Amino acid sequence: MGGLEARRRRRTWIVVATGLVVVLVGATAVVLTVKPWTEEFRHGGLTIAAPPAPVKAMPQVVPAPASAPAATRNGLAAALGPVVGNPDLGAFAASVTDGDSGKVLWTQDADKPMIPSSTGKILTMAAGLLVLPADHRLTTKVVAGSAPGEIVLVAAGDPTLTAQPDGNGYYPGAPKLSDLVAQIKATGQQVDSISVDTSVYAGTNFAPGWDRSDIAGGSIAPLDPIMIDGGRVQPLVEYSPRVDDPALDAGRQLATALGVDPAHVKLGTAPAGATQLAAVQSAPLRDRMLQAMVHSDNVEAEAIGREVAMATGQEASFAGAVKATATALQAAGFDLTGLSMMDSSGLSTDDHIPPRLLNRILTVAALPDNPAAQANSSVDPAATGPTGSPLTPMLDFLPIAGATGSLADRYTVRNHDAAGWVRAKTGTLSVSSALVGYVLDRDGRVLTFALMSNDRPPEVSRPALDAVADALRNCGCS
Repeated sequence: MGGLEARRRRRTWIVVATGLVVVLVGATAVVLTVKPWTEEFRHGGLTIAAPPAPVKAMPQVVPAPASAPAATRNGLAAALGPVVGNPDLGAFAASVTDGDSGKVLWTQDADKPMIPSSTGKILTMAAGLLVLPADHRLTTKVVAGSAPGEIVLVAAGDPTLTAQPDGNGYYPGAPKLSDLVAQIKATGQQVDSISVDTSVYAGTNFAPGWDRSDIAGGSIAPLDPIMIDGGRVQPLVEYSPRVDDPALDAGRQLATALGVDPAHVKLGTAPAGATQLAAVQSAPLRDRMLQAMVHSDNVEAEAIGREVAMATGQEASFAGAVKATATALQAAGFDLTGLSMMDSSGLSTDDHIPPRLLNRILTVAALPDNPAAQANSSVDPAATGPTGSPLTPMLDFLPIAGATGSLADRYTVRNHDAAGWVRAKTGTLSVSSALVGYVLDRDGRVLTFALMSNDRPPEVSRPALDAVADALRNCGCS
């Protein structure tokens, strides 16, 4: 990947811990006035003290200083030595890079293929940023069927449609089933039966290395090209059990809303040239990527992988999505040696990625300039962010330690020095834990990292990984 020597200094924005607290507390008001009441008994009366002067919330989100000294290999080795030997890390592999120069500063088995768990989503989102516009949307349609009274719900690969009465489903900005219903009724179309056309996807809807118990556990649904709230039985609950037949479930919910017997719903194919009766669009790709990354949503990530496949002429299947992702990354100059993926979410225990590759993607996102990636991307350079790389938006897709998404409940007790400073994609399976992201060290220098642990349960390995990230934050390693 070209462009290791930066042509201009990056000014990556980092959320500092104190600023994070101020922003969260003062989000709805710029000026806060506190009015304590004090009691003084004077001749049996009550005196109320005057209120104190107003306190103004001062945001503390500032760019990383351009003059910050770079960490050294020896300095990092000294800082990480006490924590990387922890046996709780199990089989441990890692890579740490200076985010300004792209210089690799510390590694341990960085070329070793590791089970990535959900950090595998980084590959999918990177491919999406390389080949699709940030405002790309999917359109779900309803058309007239070939039989009298039949309509066909034509899936487009969007699992976010909601049937919530108020239209506010699990996914922000998702299309509404009620809008489809209103449009269908406005046509005056008689509806006696519904077919659901899932032909946009190919192959099986369950990947190698997935566990069917994860359907009831709420981690995944069979990957149909249309779902209601990601196939959740309880639409607003993140880890709700999922339905076994998401596409048919969507058809049945549409039937119920139209007053049609749900027993009259089946799979089928839309006739060529059918009259369109209704259509709704997904949220923009950038919003769906954010949701998939911050909350580690497997269904959303798999759907985005198929979206990448369709955009690049590949079959919209697990294999096609994996191939499309690899092709996009390779065209952008990434070394894919050691990569082997069965899915787009990292849920498969058969997935393997070397930490070198994951760290390199984050480094390219953070570098001040990356002409090679730009040249191989269809994304408008004017919309790629301040560093000029199409991958730069990924920096904002990462959870914040101790504050958001899958990192909200970490770094709150142990390793709390890193809270608000580390931004990283998490990965958690019974056999794998990982962190891939970036942090501002004590000298004010951005470090990108990929930390991967296999062969330990997450309740053991995650605190050990957090300790490594905490050491990076506390490193004054120049």
